[in-house]
Parts: sequence; structure tokens; C-alpha cells
Amino acid sequence: MKRIGVLTSGGDAPGMNACIRAVVRAALARDLDIIGIRRGYTGLIAGDTVPLDRTAIRNVIHLGGTILETSRSPDFYTRDGRLRAAASIERMGLDGLILIGGEGTFQGASLLAADADTAALVGVPGSIDNDIYGTDYCIGFDTAANCAVDAIDRIRDTARSHERLFFIEVMGRESGYLALEGGIAGGAEELVIPEEEVSVTQMSERIRGGFSIGKRSAIVVVAEGETPGISFHLADEVKKHLDLDSRVVVLGHLQRGGPPTLRDRVLGSLLGVTAVEALLDGRSGCMVGEVRGELAYTPLEETWQKKKPLDEDLRRVFTILSD
Repeated sequence: MKRIGVLTSGGDAPGMNACIRAVVRAALARDLDIIGIRRGYTGLIAGDTVPLDRTAIRNVIHLGGTILETSRSPDFYTRDGRLRAAASIERMGLDGLILIGGEGTFQGASLLAADADTAALVGVPGSIDNDIYGTDYCIGFDTAANCAVDAIDRIRDTARSHERLFFIEVMGRESGYLALEGGIAGGAEELVIPEEEVSVTQMSERIRGGFSIGKRSAIVVVAEGETPGISFHLADEVKKHLDLDSRVVVLGHLQRGGPPTLRDRVLGSLLGVTAVEALLDGRSGCMVGEVRGELAYTPLEETWQKKKPLDEDLRRVFTILSD
């Protein structure tokens, strides 16, 4: 292992820059040459690279987004595109490649490894949805969750002042982790997540019951699911059951930006160094993660083929605390 590359792919997540920084510093400490690939798989196919040294990653640990930029590459999901990427890796002279991203990133890496005998591939989980199998937490989740909690806290002030019902929509296409932990931390009354079917009638009755015992407001945290903006439909349906003034707030991409939290900076740093060490140990086709406080190595295929379950203890706690 003499020369390695690093890229970020898919949705950006706060803490990715901390991870890039850690990868570069760990590589240089082991006398490895390292280059950055810009714009994810799009840049990999095009051979769009940038030199990485200590100067390039100075003062980036506190920045959101990714200094390497990112994209979603339709070309990479064709065999021709992946073969072009493999040829580009060979031209760059890479012995190893670190991929920071989510399920789509790792699925693409799995297909690349199946199509071509290329450099060793090691993944690092970066996703604000926290939906990647093989790690308890992904880079970016903690920052996004804190953003959601801050919004809930602010909106509750208005909800209480006007005796209103608020629907707060957070990201989470297939996973309710962001809604669940944000709902617990924000003291929400109701939760709508992709993992469970929602009954508008039952939700409405529970909200009615809360107001009947003296509550002055209510917060419903909604994971966006497959249809961002679903909260507007839910609010209309609940209105048919309750004579309450309601409002909808969709947080959207607000959750992606901003400085990463301490937890995301530390997690990104830990997994970045571990990814370099994994390459030096001869590992390939795996993702580094953290499970129950211990480092874990999960085959790339499992990261997107297996569904990461919600934490049942947290689900139980929300049910108890929301009454």
C-alpha cells in the first residue's frame, strides 16, 4: 500500500471534512501518498483529482459539507461507467480507495469490485439518516439531530403561546432514527416514521386526550419518507378529526448544513484513521463502523442489503414519555 485516494459520495453530511482530515493525516503519518477525488463517482470516472497534504486540510474540521464536493452519478450505475472508473483508478496508480458516503455509495463500490480487479476499497458511513447497517451511528447524524431538536425547541415556544398543533418534518426517507431521537429529545407528543403504519384517527384521539388534561400545545415529528412534504397531507387529515389550529414546518436541507457537533467530529476522526489502518492491514470490500463502542468491519454488500432496525429501547421510551 503506497498510494491511496479518498472521495465523498451521495448526500453531504457534517463531519465529512473531519473524516477527510483524519484520512489525510493518518496516511501521511504512514508515509502514504494520498489524493482526493472530487465530486464522488462522477469525479472518479473523469479522473478529477486534487492533491491532499497538511495544508489542504488545515482548518476544515469545523466546516460542514465536504471540501471534496459530492454528487450522485447515474453513469456509475452502468457497467461501462464502472469500468471507466476502474481504468481511472489504474491511471491514478491507487492501491486503495476510501469511500465516505451512504448505502448508494457502498452499493456502487460493491458493483465496482465485482466488475473489475481494482484497488482495495474501504467505506466510511456518512449519512444524516443514520440508516446504514454495520454501525450504530453515521457521520452527520448527531449534527442533524441537534438541528432538529433546536427547531423543535423554538417552535414549541410559539406552539405553547398560541395553543397550536405543529407538524415538524425531518429527513429520513426509509429510516426513522432522526425523527425518533429528535422526538425524544424535543419532548414530542407524536411520531410518524417509515417503519410503522400511521393511524390518523388514533393519533388525533391521543392529541385530543392531551389537550383534555391541560396540555396547551402538541408537537408531531414526521420523517419525510418517500414523499417530502407529507406533513401537509397529515395536517389536513388530522384537521378532519380535531378542531385545532395547526401549522407545518419542513426542515429539509437545513439539517444537512452547519458546523458538525463534537460527536460527529470525533466519529469522523476515529473512522477516518481506522479506514487508513484497515487498508494497511490488507482489508478490502468492507465498511468501518462503531458498534456498541467497538470498531466493526462490515462487508460492503451487507451495508446496503441488510436493513438497519430502529432501536427498540428508544421506541419504547418514546411511547412512555409521550403520554
